[in-house]
Amino acid sequence: MSTDGSGPEAAPKKRRAVPHGIGEDWAATIVGLVLLLVSLVGVIPEGLVP
Repeated sequence: MSTDGSGPEAAPKKRRAVPHGIGEDWAATIVGLVLLLVSLVGVIPEGLVP
């Protein structure tokens, strides 16, 4: 048994690619813009958002 990290358990896991999805960066951007618009419209009260 080797402990040098060259075994199969040391192989990096591949991330599953979503062919027609949006990335997490774009999802976070969209959620942030929606929250900004909702707070500007007045759905979220002024005291709730600092």
